[in-house]
Amino acid sequence: MGLACASANGEARTRFDGIRTTAYTYGADQNGSGNETRNALGKPLKTGKLQSAAADWSQWPVGTHFRVVETGQEYVVDDTGSALVGTNTIDLFKSSARAMNNWGVRHVTIEIIEWGSPEKSLDILRDRTRVKHNREMVQKLEKVLAT
Repeated sequence: MGLACASANGEARTRFDGIRTTAYTYGADQNGSGNETRNALGKPLKTGKLQSAAADWSQWPVGTHFRVVETGQEYVVDDTGSALVGTNTIDLFKSSARAMNNWGVRHVTIEIIEWGSPEKSLDILRDRTRVKHNREMVQKLEKVLAT
């Protein structure tokens, strides 16, 4: 599967129905890293009006800003997760375990406010290929960007 931003006719899509979402919160048990409050860019996880989201950067490039239609909440893809690669699932950051558990798994409609950059995603991930899921994203991004 290529980047989610391209429709069948090659036009940029801005609305996606039925996107599987999960949730994560602070802590190594939830986000799979030893640095509990940081995203994949090394910056603090975002809370408030614009929140962090983790995704497969070969489908949802870093910097992709979107709104969940059902809730009106806005997110930016600034994190990754090993269980997300190839799944078309977006993991939404929540500021508490309770909020994370209340979210559970939901299929939602998202509207893209601004697409992120596949080139930036590739630049960031190229130095992180010791990890399998990063290697997979790099391979997909290189293939898409070569066309």
